[in-house]
Amino acid sequence: MAVTVPPPRVAPEDSPADPPRDAYASWYGGVLGWPLAEGPPAELLTGVRFDVLELPADAGERLLRGPLATGPVAFSGRRMGFLVAPGSAEELDGLLEWLEWGGVALDLIALGSGGRISAPVPPEHPGGGPRGAAVWLRPPEQGCEALLPSLPGPGQGAGPRHGGAGPDLVRLVAAAATECHRARLWRRTPSRGAAAGPGTGRPGQTLVGQARFS
Repeated sequence: MAVTVPPPRVAPEDSPADPPRDAYASWYGGVLGWPLAEGPPAELLTGVRFDVLELPADAGERLLRGPLATGPVAFSGRRMGFLVAPGSAEELDGLLEWLEWGGVALDLIALGSGGRISAPVPPEHPGGGPRGAAVWLRPPEQGCEALLPSLPGPGQGAGPRHGGAGPDLVRLVAAAATECHRARLWRRTPSRGAAAGPGTGRPGQTLVGQARFS
């Protein structure tokens, strides 16, 4: 799947305005049933309906181009956030150790209980949002939490609570770690880094904006 990275932020007078908080509350709270943090800015709480696996956008783009199934995916600044089942954040360190990525600098983190992310502009909001705002690359749908990547239960195959149906957390973490490592090596290769320019993951790709999941 090709991923189009949003263009650079332009001057405020040339950009659509941020959707009002009511638009976020109506869609996230009313349609999806997801809690919003007190704000502004509009932020979603993690560890309640979902956790987030966060990685650099250049690695995330390669992950999205692959055949691996994922849940909803958000883009903010130079980072991508892959939604996973609640409780998955607590499993990340153990999974990386088990997959023999322990101790490797991957820039791969997970946000769980007590965390929050910038709320992407609701996909149905007229006119979208300002350039550089958090957006959905793969938007969530009502009830999607049941299919978020998770660890298989005892006696089940890969996939979340469906005996093999849907994305699998172990495969997602393995693929994400691999792409994070590849992207890091690519950035450290002098000839490729010079061709790509500052703030890029691969030649010809520009990742802009300073917003970040936090």
